[in-house]
Amino acid sequence: MSKVGIIMGSKSDLPVMQDAIDILKEFGIAVEVDIVSAHRTPDKLFDYGSHAHNRGIAVIIAGAGGAAHLPGMVASLSPLPVIGVPVKSRNSIDGWDSVLSILQMPGGVPVATVALDGAKNAGILAAQILGSSNNDILNKIVAYKENLKAKVHDSAKDLK
Repeated sequence: MSKVGIIMGSKSDLPVMQDAIDILKEFGIAVEVDIVSAHRTPDKLFDYGSHAHNRGIAVIIAGAGGAAHLPGMVASLSPLPVIGVPVKSRNSIDGWDSVLSILQMPGGVPVATVALDGAKNAGILAAQILGSSNNDILNKIVAYKENLKAKVHDSAKDLK
């Protein structure tokens, strides 16, 4: 069974990245969570990016704040799809440095980028990527989206 690798630059990113972990577990998708700092543990970064696909990981979600090099560096090393989560950290410039660091990748090194602190959407996107070739996951995503629609209809009814 395929799993999603969730990495972050430091433990302080975990409260944001927990949303990705939670939604993937809700879909029944296995996750592997680790701290991999692009700047403080470059050897670990190179090993992770180069070998994640050999451990059964199918999609990588990488969250980072500040300069936020982690998602792009992992994408440069890995053949897997990488989803970047810009994290508004205490040393961030309102999160814009993180957003732009992840968003502005050179041609040939794509990183799908979600909103600032948007780890839940990163988890949903990872599930959708896996669901494109796994009907069980696809059916869970369809049910999830139907539930979102039902919540909106229920909210509209409550207004009347």
